[in-house]
Amino acid sequence: MSITENQILDALRAVRDPERGGDIVSLGMVSGVVIRDGNVGFAIEVEPERGPRLEPLRKSAERAVEALPDVVSVTAVLTAEANAPSGSRGGRRGEAAPHSAAHPGAAHPAPGAGQALAPGVRAIVAVASGKGGVGKSTVAANLALGMKANGLRVGVLDADIYGPSMPRMLGISGRPQMADAKILRPMENYGLKCMSIGFLVPEDTPMIWRGPMVMSALQQMLRDVAWGELDIMIVDMPPGTGDAQLTMAQQVALAGAVIVSTPQDIALIDARKGLNMFTKVNVPVLGIIENMSYFLCPHCGERSDIFSHGGARREAERLGTDFLGEVPLDLAIRETSDEGRPITVSQPGSPYAQTFRDIAAKVWAKVGGDAPARRAAPRIVVE
Repeated sequence: MSITENQILDALRAVRDPERGGDIVSLGMVSGVVIRDGNVGFAIEVEPERGPRLEPLRKSAERAVEALPDVVSVTAVLTAEANAPSGSRGGRRGEAAPHSAAHPGAAHPAPGAGQALAPGVRAIVAVASGKGGVGKSTVAANLALGMKANGLRVGVLDADIYGPSMPRMLGISGRPQMADAKILRPMENYGLKCMSIGFLVPEDTPMIWRGPMVMSALQQMLRDVAWGELDIMIVDMPPGTGDAQLTMAQQVALAGAVIVSTPQDIALIDARKGLNMFTKVNVPVLGIIENMSYFLCPHCGERSDIFSHGGARREAERLGTDFLGEVPLDLAIRETSDEGRPITVSQPGSPYAQTFRDIAAKVWAKVGGDAPARRAAPRIVVE
């Protein structure tokens, strides 16, 4: 008989907050219960100033759940938020905090404090879009493989917490192993090192996470992973301009951002927002890529500009940033990405693979060589 969420919550009702006087479930401190093959994870939300002294409470919570039958392992994470939660939320399934590899009981430090994020990575480049559905992840995967084909040591961070796609796109399955008691090994395929929240939760589990949990996940996937020495890390950002983008801009020394858009006006409006966001937080915009730029019929070879054409090039010129290249809407690009065999590695002799290698070379020319490897992380001020 498998363990249930109600059994876990019942066990945690025996754990009391020594300072607030109630049990951690009734006080609404427990969230993000995840159960997978007897492995249990959950978050305990506390005020930031209380985090350092609540390690005994975290351990007590783990012991309470470990005592239940059919439990194989337990990971509890202290998640520091600005205001303590009130009222019971009951730890909805799918709202989990990420597995904490390094010092799982520690509340997460303020920006700039503690261990540097991914210290062995020479340059970190975000691949972003103002809206979903423009093929950003396909571009990010092939861009990373283009970097690898050009002779660089490359890592990929899937920062799209709500919709991680790199495990499927790079043909990687399974769960990361521990490098030691505190650090996870990244998953690998095609010579790329990769980390994604998709390796830690089932593919069909919705990520119903609040902003602080997204920030915590991104920090841990950078800090608590044995990335080693890399020339460049490609970060597949979620679409839009939300918590993940601000976390990466504020806490990571991004070498720059690449904006992906389709040619039509509605997509370019959102791409402009993404570009302006990175500009406001002092992250260099390396250029714009026009994806789904045109369609070539595989039967007759006739070209159709389904989403218009050239809009991203014109927008780049208008905004004074570089146009990095155009990628067509092609069945082979879509199929190979869906199958976990991106076209840059599965069909390296194709013109599309060459397109991605050319774009990769342009991006590396901007952040590699004698260019500054790391800039100071900006301070974000909301006026």
